Amino acid sequence: MRLLFLAVLRPHTGNAVTAQRVRAHLEAAGHVCVLKDAFDFESRSEIANLILAENCEAALALHLYRGGRLLQEINQSADNLHIFLLICGLRQVKDPLYLVDAFSAWHQEEPNVHLVIVGPEVDPVFTREVKAKVKRAAGVRLIGEMPQEDLHAVVKNCFAVVNSSVSEGMSAAILEAMDLEVPVLARNIPGNAAVVKHEVTGLLFSNPQEFVHLAKRLVSDPALEKEIVVNGREYVRMYHSWQVERDTYQQLIRKLEGSTED
Repeated sequence: MRLLFLAVLRPHTGNAVTAQRVRAHLEAAGHVCVLKDAFDFESRSEIANLILAENCEAALALHLYRGGRLLQEINQSADNLHIFLLICGLRQVKDPLYLVDAFSAWHQEEPNVHLVIVGPEVDPVFTREVKAKVKRAAGVRLIGEMPQEDLHAVVKNCFAVVNSSVSEGMSAAILEAMDLEVPVLARNIPGNAAVVKHEVTGLLFSNPQEFVHLAKRLVSDPALEKEIVVNGREYVRMYHSWQVERDTYQQLIRKLEGSTED
């Protein structure tokens, strides 16, 4: 099958790398893939004309994470500094304020621990509430969204990734942290518990006080940290590998082929 593949492409970025990887999956299955930068088109009619000009049988669009700035405020070279990273869009279901009071109290006891919230301002009204709360909370910082490759660099340099959502499907932030060999502390909800096995691939907490208890334990127990990192990485390799991703895309194209033949 000959298909048009639209993605957000910029040189030397994680976005471009992801798009090239997906194209490789498709071409490995024997398809012809015409890869184009979504920013090169201003209207749907331009895309329709390109499909006709390239004689494409189908089109596939990949939405990739964009925007933002680099993590700053905090001197990450300081001795014994522990950055806990909460990655989420600022909206109620992600509950980014859930841990703020408990974490701020912990920070006042141990000034080397910090909570950094990173993500886009999805809900304007709720964003104002978050900003006001964080402004008053010692040891807590709020950073806007950032490009995926920069976010990955921040994740690699943090101590642990945190998820405090009220509801979650399969958290990409949790899987990416595991893949990058960073410990995960997640709120004990069904979606998170399906990925994080307590004390095996991560730590699950049911309230802010339990989060602080487990976070302190993780900071003071390098053996536990190492075990969680190794198990998390192995879990991602077994159940969320690039081979699985490749097979999924190939199955999608086979379905498209079948629909065009009908």
